[in-house]
Amino acid sequence: MTYQFLQKHATMSSLLLVFLLGLNWGWAQPANLVSTDSIDAIVRTHMSKKHVQGLSIAVVRQGKVTLAKGYGMANVELNSPATPQSVYAIASISKQFIATGILLLAQEGKLHLDDAIHTYYPQAPQTWKGITLRHLLSHTSGIVREAPAFDPDKQQPDSVVIQSAFSLPLQFPTGTKWQYCNVGYFALADIIRKVSGQSWANFLKQRVFTPTGMTDTRTTTLSEIVPNRVDGYTWEENHLQRALAYLALRPSGAFLSTVLDLAKWDAALYTTKILTEASQKQMLTPFVLNDGTPYPYGFGWRLDSLMGFRWIHHGGSLPGFRTEYSRFPQIGLSIIVLTNGEEADPENIAKEIAALYMRSATGKPVSTK
Repeated sequence: MTYQFLQKHATMSSLLLVFLLGLNWGWAQPANLVSTDSIDAIVRTHMSKKHVQGLSIAVVRQGKVTLAKGYGMANVELNSPATPQSVYAIASISKQFIATGILLLAQEGKLHLDDAIHTYYPQAPQTWKGITLRHLLSHTSGIVREAPAFDPDKQQPDSVVIQSAFSLPLQFPTGTKWQYCNVGYFALADIIRKVSGQSWANFLKQRVFTPTGMTDTRTTTLSEIVPNRVDGYTWEENHLQRALAYLALRPSGAFLSTVLDLAKWDAALYTTKILTEASQKQMLTPFVLNDGTPYPYGFGWRLDSLMGFRWIHHGGSLPGFRTEYSRFPQIGLSIIVLTNGEEADPENIAKEIAALYMRSATGKPVSTK
């Protein structure tokens, strides 16, 4: 996939703005337009205000890292600094990888996005009739957000968690609205297992992480040794505490990674190395609700606009961790922010850094509101 491919899916007005920016301010140039000091000021202000102990950031321009830096502590007790190599729980940023696994199988004709969930779970209740993989990917199925059997302190098969939601009524008729649903991503991961014949973790390692060189990305674990692992923290009653990590492996927030590995994934998204143009287009197309209204969510990505530019992004939240991955493909800018503070606000950090680049280009104040 090319840079021009991503441009095709923006509005005409945004394309005109991008064209003018490219002519007058040189967006195509790879050189940094923003000082590191300006980015440092944003990051340190947020860390101080939200009691964030550690944070790593990468700024990527058209697939190439122009800034990678760590701030604060990866582990407070050991006085270990955060670095670009620090390994964080990325939480729901993981959803785009589960979605990628489904799209890879669809590319090979091994499944179809409009397959009914009953194809893979024939024992599912009749109330789930009409739910497709597309509904699961886009959070429009109506299934409850969390299954009753999910226990953060218990390792158990995904199928057990999924089946525990069978007896619950749908929250709304399928396809009529958007509501975040982690159960749907448990089901998608389990479908990857059923169709591929291997665990979803191994499938994604072999088909996504290894081909893109994401050597520090893996499923979460408390028992295995993970070099450069970051510890999560929370600020409670005016003092710092270690966050209690989940023992359970949640497909909806499955992976550990680094800003540098996610930058490699970002570079892959400017190509067809993993996903075809058609698959990427489906992933980044707003879901159309039953009444014809497009909802700004694709498959594991939120689809918004910011400062006049298309904003493709997703955040994540787990005990002790808050994360954000923001892409502005029209101008080849991506900002990845991983933190080990439960009170952190990485989305706004990414937005404020993006505003620096816009302000540098235009010479005018740019609001992130």
